[in-house]
Amino acid sequence: MNRLRILALLPLCAVLAACDMVVLNPSGDIAAQQRDLLVVSTVLMLLIIVPVMALTLFFAWRYRASNREARYEPDWHHSMRLELVIWSAPLLIIICLGAITWLGTHLLDPYRPLDRIHAGKAVPEQAQPLEVQVVALDWKWLFIYPEQGIATVNELAVPVDRPLSLSITASSVMNSLYIPELAGMIYAMPGMETKLHAVLNRHGESEGFSANYSGAGFSGMRFRLRGLDDGEFANWVESARTAQASLTRETYLELEKPSEKEPVRHFAAVDAQLFDAVLGMCVQPGKMCMHDMMAIDAKGGLGLGGVYNVARSTESRPRAVFGAAHDYVIGMCTAPVSRGEDETAPFARVDRSPLRGAGLTPAVGPASAGLYGVRLKPDLQSDLHADLTVPR
Repeated sequence: MNRLRILALLPLCAVLAACDMVVLNPSGDIAAQQRDLLVVSTVLMLLIIVPVMALTLFFAWRYRASNREARYEPDWHHSMRLELVIWSAPLLIIICLGAITWLGTHLLDPYRPLDRIHAGKAVPEQAQPLEVQVVALDWKWLFIYPEQGIATVNELAVPVDRPLSLSITASSVMNSLYIPELAGMIYAMPGMETKLHAVLNRHGESEGFSANYSGAGFSGMRFRLRGLDDGEFANWVESARTAQASLTRETYLELEKPSEKEPVRHFAAVDAQLFDAVLGMCVQPGKMCMHDMMAIDAKGGLGLGGVYNVARSTESRPRAVFGAAHDYVIGMCTAPVSRGEDETAPFARVDRSPLRGAGLTPAVGPASAGLYGVRLKPDLQSDLHADLTVPR
C-alpha cells in the first residue's frame, strides 16, 4: 500500500520539474545579488534552526520515560558552557545578519546608479543608462522611451549589459512593478515618482507583472520583458517607429481607461511632456499640475479664490484620485518640469522663487487688496480673473 502511495506522488514530481525558478536563477545582476542576500540570510538562520530542531528530537528520544539508562538530575540548575553556547551563537548570527542587511540596503538601493554590469565588470565611464518611463495603468503597463521617442504597452525591450534607469509612477491607484529577472518589487504611486536602476545580463524573454492588488483586472496585468543585443534593440526601435499611432495626451486619456488583457502595442511618437503631466496628474486639458499647486501654496496660496478655482469634468470617469468625484483644479499658468541642468532643453528648470507667470504674493490686509485676498500684478488681474471665477 505504501508503495502505491509513493507511485501516486511521482506525477507531482514531474510537475515540479517544470517550475520556473527565476527568483533563484535571475538574469539580472541586481536580482542575482538580491538572490545571494536571500540565500546567505537563510543559511545563517538555519545554523540555529537546524541544531535546535535536531537537539529537540534528540532530547525527546534520549530522555523518554522508557529509557531507564538516562541520568535523572532534578537538582541541576546551571551550566556556564551551555549558557555561553546559547547566547554567543545567536548573537554572532544577529551581528552577521545586521552587517549583511546594512550593506545590502545601501548597495542594492533601487535609487542608486549602478557601478557594475555584473561581477567582475564595472560600468564603463562613457556608458549612459537607458531611460524608461513606466506608468501603471488599469490594468496594463505603459513604457515610454524618451531618448528614442517611442512608447509601448505591455512590452519592455532592453539591451543586454546596458544599465537601465526606470522612472515609475501610476495613473490611478497604487501598484507595484515586479520583474523577477531584473530586480525586486518597486511601488508605483499616483502623483509620485519612484526609481529603479538595474541591468539585464542575458538574452531571452521573460515576464513582469503587478505585485500589488489593484482591482478586477489585476491578475492579467502582465507584460513581456525582452533582452536584446544592441543591434536587435536598434531594429526593435525602428520597428516601433513604423507604428501608425502616436501617444498624444488625447490618446493617453483613452488608453488610461480601465481595460483587461491588453495586447502589445507600439507608438511611433510620444508627447515629450506626457510623463511629467502624468506625474503631475494634469494630462486632462486645463487641469492644474501638482508642481504648480505646490509652488502657489509655497507663496501663500490663492486664498478664498482657490475654493472656486475648480471646473466640472465632462468625463464619465473622474480623473482625480482624491477629492470631489467630478471636479478638478483649473490650471492658470503651467510651468514646465525640469529633468536636467540644461536651461535650453525642452524642460527648462523652474525657478519657484519668485513664482513665475501669475506672480502671486501672500495676501496682506483685507480681501479687497487683491482678487479673493490674493495680491496680483495689475496687468495680470484681467487675464487671471476669468480662470479664477469659473462657475460650478
